Amino acid sequence: PEGWNTVEVYVNGFSTSLPEQVQFEALRKIAGFENVRMFRPGYAIEYDYFPPVQLTHSLETRLVRNLFFAGQINGTTGYEEAACQGLMAGINAHQSVHDLPPFEISRSEGYIGVLIDDLINKGTEEPYRMFTSRAEFRVLLRQDNADLRLTEKSHTLGLADIGRLHQVIEKRAQTSAITDLLQKLSVAPDQVNGLLEELGSAPLKQKMKATSIISRPHVGIKDLATVIPDLKTALAAFSEEYLEQAEIEIKYEGYVAKEQEIAEKMQRLEDVSLSESLDYHKLQSLSSEAREKLSRVRPRTLGQASRISGVSPADISVLMVYMGR
Repeated sequence: PEGWNTVEVYVNGFSTSLPEQVQFEALRKIAGFENVRMFRPGYAIEYDYFPPVQLTHSLETRLVRNLFFAGQINGTTGYEEAACQGLMAGINAHQSVHDLPPFEISRSEGYIGVLIDDLINKGTEEPYRMFTSRAEFRVLLRQDNADLRLTEKSHTLGLADIGRLHQVIEKRAQTSAITDLLQKLSVAPDQVNGLLEELGSAPLKQKMKATSIISRPHVGIKDLATVIPDLKTALAAFSEEYLEQAEIEIKYEGYVAKEQEIAEKMQRLEDVSLSESLDYHKLQSLSSEAREKLSRVRPRTLGQASRISGVSPADISVLMVYMGR
């Protein structure tokens, strides 16, 4: 239903842009819709696009210097997708005219980085949407730490003011203070086993750090504070936001560390530059598909090359050997 006081119904799953009369006849062939009336036909938007593999990570075209593309022309669809590209292209146009280095966001720093990296490495055969499933570092790219990840970069560019930067610095310091406090606190079985039983968690057999207890499912910082008066008093000095952030970081610490390690390994590949003029067709040890894809995309780094569809780990090994000569 389109609303509470209307007879209009949106036919979900029947998306079409066929001629109006064809749509109407097709609707009436659906069981129960034999006498249906059509208020408005479905429609589609067509637009030209520039194959985004011809762009750099700054969204500058490889062919024309100081020409930046953003939005649907790069093969994307959606408001946020267009907005983030417009932001990045605008920033980099400013950087370019002031002879400043390009501003880029990596795949482990933000979804903007995932979107741009996908576009320039893989291109797109259909309108591209930014789904979270496209990111391999989803534990790092959480909504609760977006400010921690990006505000300092924003301030450096002149976007985030000093007040916002100070808020983030304070959040990081306060969160660290909470985790340090909990890391130093040892909890005895007689202090917490009653609570753990209520929460359906295994009892302690010996003293354990508060952080280890909080890392368990269903056990939160506030739960622990209810049975340890000194902890409750100490935590009263911190805001709800900082307590929540500390709890998230404690609970996901192992997963975050694992993803961070993978991200750092990938970054090491990003530090190995590939020449724009490298003739991949002369590297006979590469697979034929890799030679074709690498010649078309012209990756700037080994890391970028590793993310191109059709370039295998064996091909990356060949490039590493070649670069080591």
